[in-house]
Amino acid sequence: MKLAVKTLENKDAGEITLDKAIFGVEVREDILHRMVKYQRDKARAGTGQAQTRAHVTGTGKKPWAQKGTGRARAGDLKRPQDRGGGVAHGPLARDHSTTLPKKVRQMAMKSALSSKVKAGKLIIIDDAKAKDHKTKPMAAALAKFGFKSALIVSGSEVDANFARATSNIPLIDVLPSVGANVYDILRRDTLVLTKAAVNDITEKLKG
Repeated sequence: MKLAVKTLENKDAGEITLDKAIFGVEVREDILHRMVKYQRDKARAGTGQAQTRAHVTGTGKKPWAQKGTGRARAGDLKRPQDRGGGVAHGPLARDHSTTLPKKVRQMAMKSALSSKVKAGKLIIIDDAKAKDHKTKPMAAALAKFGFKSALIVSGSEVDANFARATSNIPLIDVLPSVGANVYDILRRDTLVLTKAAVNDITEKLKG
């Protein structure tokens, strides 16, 4: 499977052969859904914590007699119905992450990459480097590709000038190849990979 390679100025820079076992597999929407859920669950902080009656500060003394007052019985004033009492069934700090087998995660990545190829939304560029950190010339260069929403995956490291130049452009994300993931690929309309990123991702998914 061959695809044209472009420069940052959208000029021809040869072509690259993509591994069909990675960029040409069947798109499994069910696997993509499981992977996105796995990623979003893992990203949840899980730090929400309500004060139950066990956490509320206050005396444990019985406020009034069990019988004879005409009032409902009470053991303390930390009950949910009391002013300043604990919360009933409130959120507790916990780990929201779920598990997903490595083979399924790899399959999801291949499906995400293949979906962009089949939709004609994959662009390969020779490199992602900028001469300076100015946003205006970078925005003008990317506008030549015709996309408004894109994830750009560079090689093992992101060029500092390129990262700064694209940081203020709306709907443009930049990641190193090690950070490429299903959720970020799907949330942007176009996927832009450097030749180095293609090699890194291919080597990672072959194992």
